[in-house]
Amino acid sequence: MGPAPTGRDTVGDSERRRLLEKKRAENFPVALRILPKELRTDLGALYDVARVIDDLGDESAGDRTEALSRFREDLVRAWDGVPEEPVLRALVPVIRARGLELEPFDRLVQANLADQLVTRYATQEDLEGYCVLSANPVGRIVLRIFGVHSAEADRLSDLVCTALQLLEHCQDVAEDHRAGRIYLPQRDLAAFGVDERDLAGVEPVVAKQVRRALDLLAGGRALLNHLHGWARLAIAGYLAGGLATADALRRADYRVLAGTPRPGKRDLLVHLIRLLGGGR
Repeated sequence: MGPAPTGRDTVGDSERRRLLEKKRAENFPVALRILPKELRTDLGALYDVARVIDDLGDESAGDRTEALSRFREDLVRAWDGVPEEPVLRALVPVIRARGLELEPFDRLVQANLADQLVTRYATQEDLEGYCVLSANPVGRIVLRIFGVHSAEADRLSDLVCTALQLLEHCQDVAEDHRAGRIYLPQRDLAAFGVDERDLAGVEPVVAKQVRRALDLLAGGRALLNHLHGWARLAIAGYLAGGLATADALRRADYRVLAGTPRPGKRDLLVHLIRLLGGGR
């Protein structure tokens, strides 16, 4: 049965190529290429759903709240019916094989719905509250795909995912600002005398976010003690990606308005080896 109209183009070949291009450019899939095909496929299905949700919230033409709400309704059908969106149909066998739950995916939609209404966060606590919706669910879904069901692992994963989201915010300050959003605490901008109209002098605020992210990564690193095999390798890859991103931001002296600091492959590999070897 073919997909019914959803008010937006369904994800065809050209859209999937664009998803894969974005996938290579972001922090999330740093360890996917060396995993077994079955795991790569299941994690890729998760990533594609998350990417489409983000694109609906950031780039969809027309009423984005309406588009996200329609996708949210279709998301439910992935658990109870037949979804219309191809990325959700691709997710169905993963849901069944891995026992995935709806709630973390729904939180990703909630984050993008919030983006349509909220463009500023007053405090660090407010910003990290947003990460509870926008980032932490991804880590929990990843753990389930690897068969990890542990409250402590979930808690540590949340630390890692919040850190990765804060670092991505730092990388994307200029892009987000052009879109009318600022994912840096208003309190910090005021404390450092940064005018949000041009964000001149934002470097100390970015540096503070990087320090916070590094503290979270240090706390979340204990997650590796709960994991074995491919799961440990993959999560170490995500941690290494975060640490390498922090390196890139520091190397750029936190100047994020002119360009996006990207993690170097060598830095990522060095951090990965240290994490897997137990070094610091």
